[in-house]
Amino acid sequence: MSANGGLAIDVSGLVKSFNGRRVVDDFSLRIPEGKIFGFLGPNGSGKTTTLRMLCGLLTPDEGQGTCLGLDLRSEAPLIKRQTGYMTQKFSLYEDLTIKENLEFVARLYEMDNRKARVEDSLKGLGLYERRDQQTGTLSGGWKQRLALAACILHEPRLLLLDEPTAGVDPKARREFWDEIHTLAGRGITVLVSTHYMDEAERCHEIVYIAYGKLLASGTADEIIADTELYTWRAYGHEADRLASKLRGTEGVASAVAFGSKLHVSGVDADALARAIAPYRDGHDITWEETTPTLEDVFIHLTSGSKDNFA
Repeated sequence: MSANGGLAIDVSGLVKSFNGRRVVDDFSLRIPEGKIFGFLGPNGSGKTTTLRMLCGLLTPDEGQGTCLGLDLRSEAPLIKRQTGYMTQKFSLYEDLTIKENLEFVARLYEMDNRKARVEDSLKGLGLYERRDQQTGTLSGGWKQRLALAACILHEPRLLLLDEPTAGVDPKARREFWDEIHTLAGRGITVLVSTHYMDEAERCHEIVYIAYGKLLASGTADEIIADTELYTWRAYGHEADRLASKLRGTEGVASAVAFGSKLHVSGVDADALARAIAPYRDGHDITWEETTPTLEDVFIHLTSGSKDNFA
């Protein structure tokens, strides 16, 4: 257990700027050990910069805190030794085999009993039968699995995964998440950035950041309830085409097509009802009130945030 009461991450007031622009602005977060936290937000919102500060790769301009009970500033090298960081871009050597890549990582960490550890890792993530395959010939899903194996080879207490399932097929994504829950069951804390709402819902809690600022955190149900968003769902003849007509209408915070269906949301129930009223009668469209989805909530949060690079 870490020195700060079972918190894997406990940071406050983190600020990081590049070229005079704040990429992360007054960010605070507390994550208990052994939990999976989803890290969501639009592109350019400071997610990657925040992950790099948490694992000691970047030093905050302002703010303080601990990661794994270690000071974020003065003990960054020790944090790195106990953290596995999986970057967005595959960063292992494509001209080496799977086994050779893992052996290289084991040497970097100066691990003892390297041969046995690499073999255990290969078997644990289903890579053993492919151990002599050249990494550059692997599909996206197998590369992702190898990258995860490299991240956990040194038995870290914290995993920071930056959009690890981007570009892989649904089956590989599902298998990856099964493994993440297995790791969390062993007490490893996981912070994973993702754009997939179904993945966010598999996390114990969610953190939403937009353009450097923390906008919401909690379980999926808590975030949906706290946003106090009202949503109507429409389906029927060309219901999805009403999105462009409703956007910008008083009372409508967002109007988004989901296939042939339409979700229209707002924070004022009466104003939202008035906005959709002209499209309810005389149209071959069915309307029904519904619980907002996480995607409804995040579209709403993003639309109200200012891009700090605009």
